Amino acid sequence: MPHHTNDRSVMRKLNFPDYPFVVDRDDLGQLIIFDEIRKKPLRLTPEEWVRQHLVKYLISDLHYPSGYAVLEKGFRYGGTPVRADVIMHDRTGKPFLMAECKAPEVKITEAVFEQLSRYNAVINAVYLVATNGLQHYCCSQEGDSQGFVFLPEIPEFSD
Repeated sequence: MPHHTNDRSVMRKLNFPDYPFVVDRDDLGQLIIFDEIRKKPLRLTPEEWVRQHLVKYLISDLHYPSGYAVLEKGFRYGGTPVRADVIMHDRTGKPFLMAECKAPEVKITEAVFEQLSRYNAVINAVYLVATNGLQHYCCSQEGDSQGFVFLPEIPEFSD
């Protein structure tokens, strides 16, 4: 029987609103969460817990259309296969926001933004977000430079 995350013992409380995720156990007893974007159950790791909360927050609270979300998008950076945790597109299909999700115990450091910046050389998103579920940082990259302009919050979706 699936249960909802209102049971605080399932995973760590994050700095997001409470959402009614469906969390269950697979045949091996591993926690799984139903991913509404990919339409399938996924192993519930601390990073996945953060990713699911961020995506739900973007869609439910900041009005990003769910159909514009791509999770764990694979692409090549410098010939190496890499993955972006979350990419939200605008209405024209261009990447609008790219996010890197870390487990709650992982600190968000400059290295995380350097990773986002490198990936953004390929993706070209307007906004970059890094979160460990407890702290959220959002910035836009200044032109072609490596500089970041940090924003007080993640922007709402707009046309």
